Amino acid sequence: MVATGSSDGEAATQWAALAGVTAALAMFGAAQGLSYPLFTLLMQRQGMSPALIGLSAAMMPVGLILSAAFVPAAVRLVGARNLAVGCSLAGALCFLGIGYLQDWVAWFIIRFLVGVVINPLYVLGEVWALSLAPPTRRGRVMGVFNTLLGAGYAAGPLILITVGTSGWPPFVAAISGFALCALILRAVSSKLTGFEDDGQVSGGIVGFAKLAPALLLAVLVAAAVQQSTYALMPVFGSGYGLPEATLAALVTALSAGNILLQIPLGLMAERFGGRAMIVFCALATAACALSLPLLITTPLVWPVLVVMGAVGYGVYTMALVELGSRFKGTALVAGNAAFALTWGAGGIVGPPGAGALMQGIGPLGLPAVIAGLDALLIAFALYRSSGRRNR
Repeated sequence: MVATGSSDGEAATQWAALAGVTAALAMFGAAQGLSYPLFTLLMQRQGMSPALIGLSAAMMPVGLILSAAFVPAAVRLVGARNLAVGCSLAGALCFLGIGYLQDWVAWFIIRFLVGVVINPLYVLGEVWALSLAPPTRRGRVMGVFNTLLGAGYAAGPLILITVGTSGWPPFVAAISGFALCALILRAVSSKLTGFEDDGQVSGGIVGFAKLAPALLLAVLVAAAVQQSTYALMPVFGSGYGLPEATLAALVTALSAGNILLQIPLGLMAERFGGRAMIVFCALATAACALSLPLLITTPLVWPVLVVMGAVGYGVYTMALVELGSRFKGTALVAGNAAFALTWGAGGIVGPPGAGALMQGIGPLGLPAVIAGLDALLIAFALYRSSGRRNR
């Protein structure tokens, strides 16, 4: 009976810790979700071109890329808890600087620094979630995890609609999100594990990339699609004459898909497997993107955006489920760090490329880039599956 009680207590502690980590990441997700449409609208008012807006959005992914390889070493040096709390506080300071300067040139530099400090939050949060999730429930756990993270992103644009884009209110909201993230992580993360050295992967991120290239391509495509749509969907909508209030709501609709559909996608992953669901989500994302030019001025655009937001980010959720089912310990940390680096690379490929194409051919450039990237992922995933069967 004592052993059973002890086991139940440990399980309760694990679930409480998982809930706390998820809530913390939702807070900083809200700060990030607010920042995308905020910067786009502010830069549009200053007369910036779509290509320049996309280049500014790419600064944060550059920070993600350059910091990813150092996350495992930073964990060993200062500990996961101290690293997560410190990065949350640094994120708050970055947004304080952004609000104070109100200079789009300075924003390029600070958005790069934001990418550097939020990267460990992604890596540590996902490692903790995957490590705590029971294998038979990993799909639904990651579905809930990304649902609540998606809720944070969705809350960001809603906060922006409430407080407006002028003055300090939107920046105070972002600062508060990072500060709350730091407080929650400080309270719950002291006993979390998931960083044990098991020798499963040698060579860190490079070694992991040789083991799972298809997973990394899935992350690349998911990042490019999500960050392109978040940064440039308002530009796409303005090309069809939509009012400013509606432009912010377009981003909210994308985030709503994460809230409504990530858990069902996670349950489907438990039944059909992460690999099959990556292909399904990529195919559905491409179909939604290609329908946008026909539906953008009709009420049907709202359910399409909800589904597109869900399956677009669902590619990443399915890659996480597959990662957790195949790797653990230091391999899991290396995999998550590789995911973060690849996510940053996707952010560099996506917004500037889509912005440049939109500048050249108009609003159609955004759905063209999204559909093209998803087609590439589907082709490579099917090729890898065919190669495994032939062996």
